[in-house]
Amino acid sequence: MDSIINVILSFRGTFFTLLALLAIYYGVKYLLDRQSAGKTDWGIIRTIVLFSIMLVGIIALILSLPMSDSLRGQVSSLIGIVISAVLALSSATFIGNGLAGIMLRTINSFKPGDFIEIDDHFGRITERGLFHTEIQTQTRDLTTLPNLYLTTNPFRIKRTTGSLISGVCSLGYDVNRLLIEEALIKAAEQAGLENAFVRVVELGDFSVVYKVFGLTKEIKTILSAQSRLNGAMLDCLHEAGIEIVSPNFMNQRPVGEAIFIPAQMSAVEEPIKEEDAPENVIFDKAEEAETLEQEKKELEAKEEKIKVLTEEKGKVEDETEIASLDKQIATLQKEKEQLVEKIEAHQKEIEATK
Repeated sequence: MDSIINVILSFRGTFFTLLALLAIYYGVKYLLDRQSAGKTDWGIIRTIVLFSIMLVGIIALILSLPMSDSLRGQVSSLIGIVISAVLALSSATFIGNGLAGIMLRTINSFKPGDFIEIDDHFGRITERGLFHTEIQTQTRDLTTLPNLYLTTNPFRIKRTTGSLISGVCSLGYDVNRLLIEEALIKAAEQAGLENAFVRVVELGDFSVVYKVFGLTKEIKTILSAQSRLNGAMLDCLHEAGIEIVSPNFMNQRPVGEAIFIPAQMSAVEEPIKEEDAPENVIFDKAEEAETLEQEKKELEAKEEKIKVLTEEKGKVEDETEIASLDKQIATLQKEKEQLVEKIEAHQKEIEATK
């Protein structure tokens, strides 16, 4: 019985170390969660701090085990070797992605909800983490890209103020260039695009490649705009009596004097309303992430306003003015609390969609 009690007492240092570790970890986690509510850049800081606490705590827990001084020295040396090996082997991936995540946050080239294109990947950003960036693709799937991949490859971000979309077609040399350009510009205008223009991209062996550009300011419906442009190109070229058939097709399938233009339809295609656009289904999580980001920025603005009013209150002496400032601060505090609850609920909804 005495030996059992002695064994238990020998672990009392480890027990108290474990309690201290759990208390520090969950205490810091609680404080960071409160501080990070509505903050756009606190996610990475929170991850780094909690990871560091857990790493130091595990090492302290191991060293607190009952052992001789010589064994403790050997264990300490082993832990140092293991940590050094891990850091050396993972520097190109784990630490590299972490540093890349910090760099991307510092540069702040994109935010949740933005359209991004890198290599063969295209979609809207749904999440920015310390080690990865998540995007929602055109098939509504979620793709995870390592941050190191983003920092070592050029990427394109669609500007929220508008972006140029384009349509390409190749037509024969027997069709007048000016007639084609007029039809393509008309197609861009019918598709709802602004500042349309046409480029002659290539003079091929059998056909000429034309590319029409137009500016769309409804960036959230860019896929629908691209589809409308392609459809309008078909309609306008056919209306102008231009066959969208290359000479290669004619050489491979001799069909005499047949004209490859479908019969005209009387119905006019109505533009898709933004609330009915397919992008609402395709990029649903990205839309929620963008809304959450806007709510966080709104919360930061309210906190800054409260801070300014509080500082202003400390400089005035008039009771009426102080009462007015107190009323404004109380209103902002109530709006802030409601916004924090809204953000927390929104974050839970996003987590549930993973």
